[in-house]
Amino acid sequence: MFLQSRAAHTIQSHAVTKEPLPIASGLSALPNKMLGRSLLIATISSKSYLLVPCLKLLSFLSKPGGSRLLSVDKNPFIHAILRKTFYDQFCAGETRKDTVSTIKGLKDMGFRGVIMTFAKETVFDHRTKTEHGVGEALLINKEKGLPVESVNTQNADIDTWRKGTLETIDLLEGTDYLAVKLTGAGPTVTAAFADQIPLPKQMTDALDEIATKCQQRDVRILVDAESQRFQWGILDTTLNLMRKFNRSDRAIIYNTYQAYLKSTASTIQKHMEAASKENFTLGLKLVRGAYINSDERSLIHDTKEDTDSAYNTIALGALKQEIGKYGGDGLPFPKVNLFLASHNKPSVLAAHALHQSRIQVGLPTVPVGFGQLQGMSDEVSFGLLALKQKDGQTPEVYKCSTWGSMSECLAYLLRRAVENRDAVSRTGDELNALRSEAWRRMKGMFISP
Repeated sequence: MFLQSRAAHTIQSHAVTKEPLPIASGLSALPNKMLGRSLLIATISSKSYLLVPCLKLLSFLSKPGGSRLLSVDKNPFIHAILRKTFYDQFCAGETRKDTVSTIKGLKDMGFRGVIMTFAKETVFDHRTKTEHGVGEALLINKEKGLPVESVNTQNADIDTWRKGTLETIDLLEGTDYLAVKLTGAGPTVTAAFADQIPLPKQMTDALDEIATKCQQRDVRILVDAESQRFQWGILDTTLNLMRKFNRSDRAIIYNTYQAYLKSTASTIQKHMEAASKENFTLGLKLVRGAYINSDERSLIHDTKEDTDSAYNTIALGALKQEIGKYGGDGLPFPKVNLFLASHNKPSVLAAHALHQSRIQVGLPTVPVGFGQLQGMSDEVSFGLLALKQKDGQTPEVYKCSTWGSMSECLAYLLRRAVENRDAVSRTGDELNALRSEAWRRMKGMFISP
């Protein structure tokens, strides 16, 4: 309902249009090696005759049960090619040492911090009714009696996920975020999410341990949105964590809301109502959505324009503190911390402009951070960093990455490749910007200052 409400006029008033808004490039901050790799990936992504075979290969390699010869971890030739291209572009590292080096490099480029996740996850394909990821591929068919472990059974998948997540926290500092994929804990947990039944005690204990450690280290947690089969259970689990840990004005736990889902507007309103009644801070991370290839299409907005409108209305509505019945002449706006994860240039610029304009004239707003994925939309990221705020600081801009073995990261890499395929205009703009920067550096080699 609130997609048609008072926040809608903000889209026009802050010029969220199809026309690109001016933004400083800032690509001069990219090291030569990263610029060259970004140019290669953007070239592949902008040419269907190059990207389609890459997508087919990644999809094939990500399927469970492959031979040793085609294993990305065991075949040195396949491993080396993927490592030097897609993996190094989008992922932080296969080892702790590699990941620490990547984090330092990103912060040295001026980012406020990083968003880091442990790569294990499970993706549900609604067409084949199968799960791909942790453990065995499962046929989701209750009539066939899929075995589900007892909620009290100690589970190796949960323990592996817990240890990997705790190790990820050790890589982070107070300026950083931990992103978690709860389905990485394996089939017992995904079955509980799918059926919306209580999680195993081992999992709830692990979540409490992870959240407590992050709270102690002042690291915030972004709980990722995942396949729709699991998402309602994930939303409920995260909301319960918010009730426990988001008791101050600064959110420790954030739920991720996918703007491409038709249900997201009403979901956010329900969660705002809970935050208002129970006096906790709602951590609202907003994304467009990244599971369009595997989720049921009818759940998703019919057009990209509808998704863009939903994203902008929610983002700008939160910044104006006017969503649905909250704010304006309605009920008091609950405590909200906003994180906008987007590669869409007009969206992030309009949000930053609105946030700063309200601060300058003394109008209420909410804390906001911005994030883009490692290896994508560097022009947007560095352009935001080039903007100055009223307090003289740069906006809070983060790069999001994942770490883990090559096989653990394949599902993530496939989604990044699909995302580049679906964002043709954006990848074309990125390619042009990268070419211009490469040409500027080449001219600089031959022209004296």
